[in-house]
Formats: sequence, structure tokens, C-alpha cells
Amino acid sequence: MERRTIGATALAVGAVGLGCMPMNWAYSTSRQRGDESVRAVHRALDLGVSLLDTADMYGPFTNELLLGRVLKERRPDAFVSTKVGLLVGEQHIVANGRPGYVKRACDASLRRLQTDVIDLYQLHRADPEVPVEETWGAMADLVRAGKVRALGLCAVGARSGRRSGARLHDGTVRQLERVQQVFPVAAVEAELSVWSPEALRTLLPWCAARGVGFLAAMPLGNGYLTGTLTPGQGFEPEDLRARHPRFTAEMMAANQPIVAGLRRIAARHGDAVTPAQVALAWVLAQGRHVVPVPGTKQERWVTQNAGAADLRLTERDLAEASALPPAQGSWE
Repeated sequence: MERRTIGATALAVGAVGLGCMPMNWAYSTSRQRGDESVRAVHRALDLGVSLLDTADMYGPFTNELLLGRVLKERRPDAFVSTKVGLLVGEQHIVANGRPGYVKRACDASLRRLQTDVIDLYQLHRADPEVPVEETWGAMADLVRAGKVRALGLCAVGARSGRRSGARLHDGTVRQLERVQQVFPVAAVEAELSVWSPEALRTLLPWCAARGVGFLAAMPLGNGYLTGTLTPGQGFEPEDLRARHPRFTAEMMAANQPIVAGLRRIAARHGDAVTPAQVALAWVLAQGRHVVPVPGTKQERWVTQNAGAADLRLTERDLAEASALPPAQGSWE
């Protein structure tokens, strides 16, 4: 697979990554099977999908434990990205950016992942009670201690409360400007897809101008852009899509023209090309510093997603994908 670099330190990864969250958390819990997910991770590594994206909160903790089963055997094949800063309670999620906690959490992640070093350690969310510079400084200490190779930041969420008139990623850019003064940012992770292109306005250019890698989260729109979901099909109560306004039956039906457009583009490249591969190829075309990280727990989808790295969209394809109707339904 084509390789791409993350950050000024030129950390090399496969052009398409693997989001591991669905293996243990947030999606269709009744269909989560550890052995199947382990096979999916092995398949990813076989195909050159080296970036494995997880977090200590996924599960919580069980996602890192699952990856540890694979890393114990195949650590040299993998680029490990995990996150810190969020704690999962019974009914809520809270941020914790205290320096002491960050260092203890890193040690715990290393044990669960069965590795001596984390390639990319990301701040999942800044703690409003702790200056972000203090949290970032503790993470930088982990780099100096040899426990972490590079640092990343996850974008502030869409529902996190923005200033009146502010664009979606203005808050993230402000955080990035602050932490960059403490220690270099190697990568930023944020949602980017044909139905959520907001990062193209400010966040992606900010990264490109500074040699910062961009990990495109949810590049398949939580599965919607694959064309495999049926409007009104329903989701399990624990599935995050059960509460997402874009996944009501009405909004899923209203957004069908987006999938139809991806199908039209795919058809021009042959019967074997899928809407999901077109969606991923569009993300890949947004810059050499961009690595889409689609999440899955099944080998067949890992294989399909990896194939997107070989799909070359034409200028007509890219223009058509960029001009698809805006998604209806949002958190805001």
C-alpha cells in the first residue's frame, strides 16, 4: 500500500488506517466478537493498513486489550495511535487532563497494548479545569521518556459549544496554536467525509501549512456512505447512531442522493468499485498529509477499504463528489 507521512518527524503509515472503536464500543454491541475483530486487525496489517487507531475510553479499556493480542505478535507491522483525556462513567463521559493522570494513563495503555512505546498519543479532549498547556506538557514528558513517539490532538466536538458565528473548528485551531508553543503537534484527528467536509475550510489548511498530519475520522459517515444501511432499519440502543439526528428514518431517506452520487462515480470505475471506496478515495485526494481512518470489525470491510488506496478519481469524479447535496440532519 502507498505510504504517507505524519508530522515533521515523517512517521510513515499506510495511506488508509483502521479505526478500532467499533470492535468493542459504540456500534452494534450484539455483533461484537473478539476473535473476528482480531482477524480483522491481522488482515489490515497484511494489507499494509498499519495505522491502528484506538483510545483507552473505548470499552472502556477493552479495545486496547484486544489490540494488545495482535501487537504481542506483530508490533513491527503496526503504527499504534491511542488517546487519553476522557473517562467513562455510568451515565456520562468526563475529561481529565491532570498531568499526573495523563502519565498514569499512558503506563496503563502501554500495559494493555503489550508494547513499550505508543507511536501517536492523542489528547482526546482538553479538560476545561486544566490549562491545555499543562496537559500537553505532561504528554511531551512522555515523549522525552521514550514512552511515546509523537503527539496528536483530536478536534473539539460539534456539540461542544461554539462562540456565536464561529466556524466548526475555530476552537480546535485555538487549542492547536496554544499547544504548538509547548511541543510540536504531529497529527490532528477530526471528522472528514463527503457529507461532513467542514475540516476543509480551516483545519485541513492549518495542518498542511505546518506539516501536520490529518487523520480523517468517520470518513464513511458512520457507515452511511457505504450504501449498506437501509432507512428505517433501526439501531441497537447502545449504538451511537440510534441517537444521531442524521440516522433517523426521515434523514436517512433524505440523504439517499449522496449515496446515489457515490454509486454513479463508482460505476465509472467498474463493477467491483463500491461507494465506500469512492468516499475514501475522495478523502485521500484532499492532501498527501491526509489518512482516512474508517472503522470496522470485519475482514471483508477491511479488505474493501484498503482497496480505496488504489482508486484514482478523475477531476470530474472529485468535482462531482464535492458537489453532492449537503447532508441533512446534524447535532446543531
